[in-house]
Amino acid sequence: MTEPRIIKKYPNRRLYDTEISSYITLEEIRQLVLDDEEFEVRDAKTGENLTRSVLLQIISEYEDRGQPMFTTKLLSQIIRFYGDSLQGFMGGYLERSLQVFLDQQQQFRSQLNNMLGQGPWSMLNDLTERNMDVWKSLQQGFLTAAANSVRGAQEQDKSKKDAKS
Repeated sequence: MTEPRIIKKYPNRRLYDTEISSYITLEEIRQLVLDDEEFEVRDAKTGENLTRSVLLQIISEYEDRGQPMFTTKLLSQIIRFYGDSLQGFMGGYLERSLQVFLDQQQQFRSQLNNMLGQGPWSMLNDLTERNMDVWKSLQQGFLTAAANSVRGAQEQDKSKKDAKS
């Protein structure tokens, strides 16, 4: 596996791509993401990994332009998970959900390209049914994991109370 491309972020907020020895913009970092290029953004002085904050900055800028992807309600719900006992599950759940969506999107595109006499509505209905099955399975797994986590926490609390008695 190759080393990720290193982008250095300087205090003046400029980004320097060490691979091409040139300053780049956030838009060029966005293009690296679209090209599925492995990279890390590092603080030029401390070496701290700033990749997440730069990616969030790109998302924020795109949310401010045109048609936002994240509604106010969705953002509020995500914020509510911070500090919640299920916070640790949320990131993985969202990541898996998005991966299922992307897999289904690819399958849909493939089927559209290979329409073998099947009408588009019939194909769309089949795909929707498969999506619902996968989605229900994913949700069930999430709920089971969350229930197990809560049950484990309750058992720990009970053990602590029993130990004090």
